[in-house]
Amino acid sequence: MSRLPLADRLPFSPTITGATAVRVLHQVSRDKGSTALLLGIPCMLMVLLKLMFHSSDATFQRVGPQVFGIFPVIVMYLVASMSTLRERTTGTAERLLTMPVRRLDIVLGYSIAFAFLALLQAVLSTLLSVGPLGLDIKGPAYLLMVIAMLGALLGLALGLLVSAFARNEFQAVQFLPAAVLPQFLVCGLFVPRDEMQGALSGVAKVMPMTYAVQAASEAAGHSGVTGVFVRDALLTLACVILVLVVSAATLKR
Repeated sequence: MSRLPLADRLPFSPTITGATAVRVLHQVSRDKGSTALLLGIPCMLMVLLKLMFHSSDATFQRVGPQVFGIFPVIVMYLVASMSTLRERTTGTAERLLTMPVRRLDIVLGYSIAFAFLALLQAVLSTLLSVGPLGLDIKGPAYLLMVIAMLGALLGLALGLLVSAFARNEFQAVQFLPAAVLPQFLVCGLFVPRDEMQGALSGVAKVMPMTYAVQAASEAAGHSGVTGVFVRDALLTLACVILVLVVSAATLKR
């Protein structure tokens, strides 16, 4: 009995997924505004944060690592939701789905393309922070890069999901308070989670940004990779995968 080739047994096509990723990267690279937003805004926000706390370096050292789990989420959410929505409204997504293309091919293609951009974003913001801005962390700098990438992928997943329910780019921005801002408020940046009111503490436990912020704090406060860091990073990744699966289900033929 002959067995099917591995490519035919996968739930997605590596060739189509790769082609989708290349197309998305080419599209984003042609949009200078989106490229600047992706790569430059997190660095600019870190500079702004440093200037805000120029007279209180201890506060910058405490808050600086935590925002690696926040800024990439917001930036990538905006870019991903608008890019995906543009393809939906122009009919590109619908035309793709009339072809022998799996929904997972499209979602994975977007994920791979934006994961590459998230890597560049994470490298730039980390090098700037631990270098010229003087962010002092006990752990290796690459751990902050990992968290920044996971945060960006979380923003990507949320942006893909929201684009299914928004009719235009303005509505995608309107979804920001519902999809991202509640996580920002209860993630532990302002008040430690164990000091929150009981209901809010429970809400924070199911918010993926909470674990991204906790993992960033672990990376800054310990000299090596801790069990808490691994746990929180894996929980953030699990949330990313879950939201991406739901996003794939919103692509209807």
